[in-house]
Amino acid sequence: MVHPINILEQYWQHTSFRPYQEEIINSVLENNDTFALLPTGGGKSICFQIPALIKDGICIVVSPLVALMKDQVNSLKNKGIKAMAITSGIKYSELDTLLDNCIYGNYKFLYLSPERLQQDIVKQRIEQMNVNLIAVDEAHCISQWGNDFRPAYKNITVLRQLQPHVNVIALTATAKPEVIDETIKELDFIAPKIFKASFTRPNISYQVLHSEDKLYDLEQQLKLHKGASIIYVRSRKMSIAIHNVLEKKGFSSTFFHGGIPTKDKHERLNQWMNDQKEIMVATTAFGMGIDKPNVKTVIHVNLPESLESYYQEAGRAGRNNENAYAILLTNKADEQVLKNQFIKSLPSIDELKLTYRKLCNYFQISYGEGEQTTHLFNFSDFCKAYNFKSSKTFNALQLLDRNSVIKLSQQFNYKTKLQFIVSNASMFSYLETHSQYNIVVKTILRTYGGIFEHQLAINLSLVSDKSTVPEKQIIAILHQLHKDGIVDFLYSNTDSEVLFLQPREDDKTINRIANVVERQQLLKQHQVNAVLQYIATDDICKNRQLLHYFGETTEINCGICSVCVSDNISEEKKDLKTITTQLILTLEKQPMSSRDLLQQLPFTKQAIFKSLQSLLEDDVIEMTAGNSYKIKTK
Repeated sequence: MVHPINILEQYWQHTSFRPYQEEIINSVLENNDTFALLPTGGGKSICFQIPALIKDGICIVVSPLVALMKDQVNSLKNKGIKAMAITSGIKYSELDTLLDNCIYGNYKFLYLSPERLQQDIVKQRIEQMNVNLIAVDEAHCISQWGNDFRPAYKNITVLRQLQPHVNVIALTATAKPEVIDETIKELDFIAPKIFKASFTRPNISYQVLHSEDKLYDLEQQLKLHKGASIIYVRSRKMSIAIHNVLEKKGFSSTFFHGGIPTKDKHERLNQWMNDQKEIMVATTAFGMGIDKPNVKTVIHVNLPESLESYYQEAGRAGRNNENAYAILLTNKADEQVLKNQFIKSLPSIDELKLTYRKLCNYFQISYGEGEQTTHLFNFSDFCKAYNFKSSKTFNALQLLDRNSVIKLSQQFNYKTKLQFIVSNASMFSYLETHSQYNIVVKTILRTYGGIFEHQLAINLSLVSDKSTVPEKQIIAILHQLHKDGIVDFLYSNTDSEVLFLQPREDDKTINRIANVVERQQLLKQHQVNAVLQYIATDDICKNRQLLHYFGETTEINCGICSVCVSDNISEEKKDLKTITTQLILTLEKQPMSSRDLLQQLPFTKQAIFKSLQSLLEDDVIEMTAGNSYKIKTK
């Protein structure tokens, strides 16, 4: 048998394994059912890829993440290894051919989603394959108390029936002890070998910074910790806005979110990976499966939805084992924003039933029908049609997706696209004889820079609002401009796709998943509360807090987090009265911003913000419209 280190050198050009990798690989090669918990950056994929390459046959990899499947398949192909991913949107005839290739075509890896294991053709062909290993990625999804529980993961046990002699490896980066136990039970492990790396990342300084001016503090942190950085934000709009601010201030920045074209995604990712751009401002759509070793700083401008996701995102820093920083900027308003976004926007069971019924009506699906039918979907129009709130409706659709009632695919390539294909002078010459198009054309030109050079996705609703011309009339004008050879116009009235996985049965459909949904929502509340407790607890080492959350205990402080490095916390507590007195005396002279106070007073930022918060709560001071502090008049 080929030694694992030889495979590592041949395909990955590494001469040594990371901690636990070799032990896990040997366990798999000894045909043990194996559970591997390796925190972010621990190199989980190698743990199943190397034994699968050593053993004769094909490895089946179950993963819920299409983007990660594609990334891993492309990476394997680039190494000359035959691999394929069976994702949604594949026709039956193509699926038939692909599965045949897995049986007869010397493929080493077949990646598929857990939902695929419900299809008879997939199960029949897997039974005929020479399977050498079953790998379950993101294995915590099988546990009802795991982050991102997906009932479809229960289907994985069918692989054990189809290939009873094949061992299984389950892999995850974030799992609490009870989740590990349930995962092992659900996957029917026999005498499992369990490998749990510590969650501690000794080179990462976890910092929670209370900030009343996040843009200013963001700029200061980037200046303080120079190097490759990721800035996580909660919205696409904010990713663009912060990128623009940083660029104006001279930082080397780009941005990334789920709605930008694939070509732009690859270009921006390559710029950042190759250090042509230092800072990536991104939504949480960015980072999965990306291994850039020299990330110096990961900064969260908004609170994460859970400590599981925070740990994974923060863990993208310092993979080269050099000093790195995970910084979370927060202020008092963040708590309510987090609760509004992730707790108050959760639909009740009755609201979920209503959303599902209306979705079926929207596509005119009759009772008992609709299974395996696909429909183009405009989310905004759907919400308008039934006067639904967008945040709660989106969460309802996500719940239906996660519980295998529907498959919601956001296909941003369906966006309406436009490019002016004549010169600027020719276009204005055309308008002289078609003055009725003036307002629409000029609105588009003022809204979308570069539309002569590139085909751009445009928002017809936005153009309509700015020009006060009805959207239908704008579409007619653009069609005419296309006909006259002035523009290239690709019109689409949808940005998503819905695949119905079950026949319509209205309330019966939702009743079957009601208990699971309620547990998921209870878990979400626990997760949000854990985040709020993490940011509020400023007298316990941040690393110890994270370890405790994941079931790992230690009495040793990390020495580098925001709690550990604060200037003698106990002394500051004793001197709180002195700091408060100085603040009052300073503010009696004139109102001042937090930034001005930090520059004038000889106290740490943490101590000043504690005192300001105390004075606000006691109604001694108040905020002005300009975000300054002043003494409150009685």
